[in-house]
Amino acid sequence: MSSRPHGPARPFGTVVFDCDSTLSSIEGIEDLAVGREDEVRALTDRAMNGELPLEDVYGARLELIRPTAADVERIGARYIETALPHAAQLVSALHHLGKRVAIVSGGLLPPVRALAAHLGIPAAEVDAVGVFFDSAGAYAGFDTDSPLARAGGKLEVVRALAEGEDARPPLVLIGDGATDLEAAPLCERFIAFGGVVRREQVFAAADVTCAVPDLAALVPLILTSEEQAHLAASIDHAALVRAAETLTA
Repeated sequence: MSSRPHGPARPFGTVVFDCDSTLSSIEGIEDLAVGREDEVRALTDRAMNGELPLEDVYGARLELIRPTAADVERIGARYIETALPHAAQLVSALHHLGKRVAIVSGGLLPPVRALAAHLGIPAAEVDAVGVFFDSAGAYAGFDTDSPLARAGGKLEVVRALAEGEDARPPLVLIGDGATDLEAAPLCERFIAFGGVVRREQVFAAADVTCAVPDLAALVPLILTSEEQAHLAASIDHAALVRAAETLTA
């Protein structure tokens, strides 16, 4: 396992995941960009590396692509196909331990919700960017009021999770990009995830890192030894703990 040294995990009450290149091995917006992948990937990388504000590239990428409703539905299926190993098992284990599990993503809301449903995360625990279509299913814009379509927006959404009336502290956030790092000050622990794409400036700024392309590797980073022992004694979750032990040995 590739990780930055860290102290023992506290019993986190809320676990927040990014979606693209964290729960799934793809960047959904790039998968939509058939024929324009290089242009869109370049814009995405500049935003995720912190070189450009997200709002400077969000609408520009969608205008390049102009995805149809069918295209967006296809990305939901792609997210599910490319979910990282042990993603569903980890979510199930976290719920078993009584934790709140959420997704906060700058991706498009319909496909992110499709992945969430596959993983057993309720739609109410998903924050992403709405997208609109006309009656024929043609692209008609995105939710320009969404904080997740601009720099600093993820911090606002994570703050609501951390401090709102339904808050269940403390909170841990797992993500790969500069937008995730922006929200790190509100978290008890931020884990820079590089199992798909390792962004060096995010890794350099994070106290805890993980570069293993398997979400079982997160177990010792987000669960206490007591919680791991509890899972190991469970028929439904013991395999996840064994996988984590193998990956972190």
